[in-house]
Amino acid sequence: MKLKLIVCLFSLFIVAAACSQEKPQNKKNLKTAAAANAAKEAKPEVWDKVFDKSDKVDVQKVSFTNRYGIALSGDLYLPKKRKYFKAPAIAVSGPFGAVKEQASGLYAQQMAQRGYIALAFDPSFTGESSGMPRNVASPDINTEDFSAAVDFLSTFPIVDENKIGVIGICGFGGFALNAAAADTRIKGTVSSTMYDMTRITANGYNDTMDKQARYALREQLSEQRTKDYEQASYAKAPGLPDKLTGSEPQFVQDYFNYYKTKRGFHERSINSNGHWNMTSAISLMNMPILQYIEEIEHPVLIIHGENAHSKYFSEDAFKKLKGDNKELYIVPSANHTDLYDNMDKIPFDKMDEFFKKSFNLK
Repeated sequence: MKLKLIVCLFSLFIVAAACSQEKPQNKKNLKTAAAANAAKEAKPEVWDKVFDKSDKVDVQKVSFTNRYGIALSGDLYLPKKRKYFKAPAIAVSGPFGAVKEQASGLYAQQMAQRGYIALAFDPSFTGESSGMPRNVASPDINTEDFSAAVDFLSTFPIVDENKIGVIGICGFGGFALNAAAADTRIKGTVSSTMYDMTRITANGYNDTMDKQARYALREQLSEQRTKDYEQASYAKAPGLPDKLTGSEPQFVQDYFNYYKTKRGFHERSINSNGHWNMTSAISLMNMPILQYIEEIEHPVLIIHGENAHSKYFSEDAFKKLKGDNKELYIVPSANHTDLYDNMDKIPFDKMDEFFKKSFNLK
């Protein structure tokens, strides 16, 4: 019974190519190739997002490859009226288990309306991005995905390579901070309604999992690896229920009301319509992120909802940051998923002010 409870808890932790670049020999060739591919590969747009389209923004399908050779799929949001000859740019991803047609696309579109070139992308192994097996999470590779997005943006012809930032939502808020600690090309970082997926997988919500429970989960996952190999397939972790009984924790109901309803459902989203691989938990348990975020020198803005069950992740991450260019902003009366799509709660204007200051824009 205890093991079943642990597996169910783990499932809650987990729940919580069109512009393909070649490998040119120098930066000039890289920018030329990117521009040529962008023009050549642009296709008539079919709007497949869960939010309304802005008439102030153009969108292009793009793809780019990370350091592990995985082709990532993105939507590049371009302001129709550019404020700058070389525009500032932002890479956006998350939430954990979502796709670029959900919250990250909304964030990217909103930032593009404010003058930024914004890239919303699907992480490795999910959505329209490549990588096998499907529906796998990795603290290393998902951190790398942000740097790969920076690779793409820094070589895009109309982007100012010295003015690139990242926004991570939910579990990708943690990966964005992790990338910011490693990649000095990033000049401004926003995490919104952040999870540290490695911490929650290893320790449970509010750090309630003890080492005996953690060892029991490791035993079960180790046995599952053998079964997966024997069966040449991957067992799936439980996901959100298809229907609510009313007895679920409020945060599970909040997730359901976003991912499983017209509000946020998308067929390619793991949280809407699929399951993580159960053994994804192995690396998340064993490889903690955020170990060097106190060494981030550029500005960081951490945003969280006042009423979010996950607020402690942001509060604890903020305590580790150093310098007077770091800020924790608590959104009054907001829960975790309000910061996915609630336009009355998500502080987009504050993010705009933050990036303008970080990039020294006028």
